[in-house]
Amino acid sequence: MRTLNDVQREIDQLICEEWHSHYWSPLASLARLTEEVGELAREINHSYGEKPKKAGEEGEIASEIGDILFILASLANSIGVDLDTAFEQVMAKYQQRDANRWTPNEPKQER
Repeated sequence: MRTLNDVQREIDQLICEEWHSHYWSPLASLARLTEEVGELAREINHSYGEKPKKAGEEGEIASEIGDILFILASLANSIGVDLDTAFEQVMAKYQQRDANRWTPNEPKQER
Protein backbone atom coordinates (compact mmCIF):
# COMPACT_ATOMS: atom_id res chain seq x y z
CA MET A 1 0.00 0.00 0.00
CA ARG A 2 1.26 3.48 -0.84
CA THR A 3 1.71 6.06 1.85
CA LEU A 4 1.31 9.76 1.28
CA ASN A 5 5.12 9.99 1.45
CA ASP A 6 5.27 7.47 -1.41
CA VAL A 7 2.93 9.71 -3.40
CA GLN A 8 5.11 12.73 -2.65
CA ARG A 9 8.28 10.89 -3.73
CA GLU A 10 6.64 9.65 -6.94
CA ILE A 11 5.50 13.16 -7.84
CA ASP A 12 8.93 14.58 -7.01
CA GLN A 13 10.57 12.01 -9.28
CA LEU A 14 8.14 12.78 -12.10
CA ILE A 15 8.54 16.55 -11.90
CA CYS A 16 12.24 16.82 -11.13
CA GLU A 17 13.79 13.77 -12.79
CA GLU A 18 11.50 12.78 -15.64
CA TRP A 19 10.21 16.19 -16.67
CA HIS A 20 13.44 18.00 -15.62
CA SER A 21 11.20 20.75 -14.36
CA HIS A 22 10.44 22.51 -11.09
CA TYR A 23 7.48 23.03 -8.80
CA TRP A 24 5.07 25.89 -9.33
CA SER A 25 5.15 28.69 -6.80
CA PRO A 26 2.88 28.17 -3.79
CA LEU A 27 0.42 30.78 -5.07
CA ALA A 28 0.32 29.19 -8.53
CA SER A 29 -0.22 25.80 -6.87
CA LEU A 30 -3.04 27.22 -4.80
CA ALA A 31 -4.66 28.64 -7.95
CA ARG A 32 -4.34 25.23 -9.66
CA LEU A 33 -5.76 23.50 -6.57
CA THR A 34 -8.70 25.90 -6.53
CA GLU A 35 -9.31 25.22 -10.22
CA GLU A 36 -9.28 21.45 -9.64
CA VAL A 37 -11.65 21.74 -6.65
CA GLY A 38 -13.99 23.70 -8.92
CA GLU A 39 -13.85 20.88 -11.48
CA LEU A 40 -14.68 18.37 -8.72
CA ALA A 41 -17.60 20.55 -7.64
CA ARG A 42 -18.88 20.54 -11.21
CA GLU A 43 -18.68 16.73 -11.39
CA ILE A 44 -20.43 16.35 -8.02
CA ASN A 45 -23.14 18.74 -9.19
CA HIS A 46 -23.59 16.73 -12.39
CA SER A 47 -23.72 13.40 -10.57
CA TYR A 48 -25.67 14.32 -7.44
CA GLY A 49 -27.12 17.75 -8.07
CA GLU A 50 -29.71 19.20 -10.34
CA LYS A 51 -27.43 20.26 -13.18
CA PRO A 52 -27.09 17.62 -15.92
CA LYS A 53 -24.03 17.53 -18.15
CA LYS A 54 -24.11 19.19 -21.54
CA ALA A 55 -23.85 16.97 -24.59
CA GLY A 56 -20.24 15.88 -25.13
CA GLU A 57 -19.10 16.92 -21.65
CA GLU A 58 -16.72 14.42 -20.09
CA GLY A 59 -15.20 13.95 -16.68
CA GLU A 60 -15.50 11.81 -13.62
CA ILE A 61 -15.31 12.34 -9.89
CA ALA A 62 -12.41 9.93 -9.25
CA SER A 63 -10.27 11.65 -11.88
CA GLU A 64 -10.90 15.07 -10.36
CA ILE A 65 -10.04 13.80 -6.87
CA GLY A 66 -6.82 12.36 -8.34
CA ASP A 67 -5.98 15.74 -9.86
CA ILE A 68 -6.52 17.38 -6.47
CA LEU A 69 -4.25 14.84 -4.77
CA PHE A 70 -1.51 15.46 -7.36
CA ILE A 71 -1.64 19.25 -6.99
CA LEU A 72 -1.87 19.05 -3.18
CA ALA A 73 1.14 16.71 -2.96
CA SER A 74 3.06 18.97 -5.37
CA LEU A 75 2.27 21.97 -3.18
CA ALA A 76 3.35 20.07 -0.07
CA ASN A 77 6.62 19.10 -1.77
CA SER A 78 7.31 22.65 -2.85
CA ILE A 79 7.00 24.03 0.68
CA GLY A 80 8.46 21.07 2.61
CA VAL A 81 5.32 19.62 4.18
CA ASP A 82 5.34 15.90 5.01
CA LEU A 83 1.79 14.76 4.22
CA ASP A 84 1.97 11.62 6.36
CA THR A 85 2.89 13.71 9.41
CA ALA A 86 0.32 16.39 8.57
CA PHE A 87 -2.39 13.76 8.22
CA GLU A 88 -1.45 12.03 11.48
CA GLN A 89 -1.58 15.36 13.30
CA VAL A 90 -4.95 16.35 11.87
CA MET A 91 -6.46 12.93 12.65
CA ALA A 92 -5.27 13.20 16.25
CA LYS A 93 -6.82 16.67 16.44
CA TYR A 94 -10.18 15.47 15.09
CA GLN A 95 -10.20 12.34 17.23
CA GLN A 96 -9.57 14.36 20.38
CA ARG A 97 -11.72 17.38 19.57
CA ASP A 98 -14.67 15.44 18.18
CA ALA A 99 -14.48 12.32 20.37
CA ASN A 100 -17.93 13.00 21.84
CA ARG A 101 -19.39 15.11 19.07
CA TRP A 102 -21.18 12.34 17.22
CA THR A 103 -22.38 9.23 18.97
CA PRO A 104 -23.78 6.18 17.21
CA ASN A 105 -27.52 5.50 17.31
CA GLU A 106 -28.31 8.81 18.93
CA PRO A 107 -30.76 11.03 17.03
CA LYS A 108 -29.41 14.36 15.94
CA GLN A 109 -30.77 17.39 17.70
CA GLU A 110 -32.64 19.88 15.58
CA ARG A 111 -31.44 23.45 15.63
